Amino acid sequence: MAHKIKDRRIALRGMDEASMAAAIVDAHKSIYQFRKDRLSKPQENVKVVRTARKEIARILTIKRERELSQEVKG
Repeated sequence: MAHKIKDRRIALRGMDEASMAAAIVDAHKSIYQFRKDRLSKPQENVKVVRTARKEIARILTIKRERELSQEVKG
């Protein structure tokens, strides 16, 4: 389990800004879709929202780290 998260972090750090923005949009869509589907039928995977929110937080953290490193460099 820990290897999956570490591998995902490495993959996120290799992404460019456009890919990160797309990943954030996808995570928001999955949260929206889960909440929409939950109204009509019971869901089996209830961790969708939690994992999507964590994914968004990871991406935003990496973006902020890049911003701070740019400020330090120049």
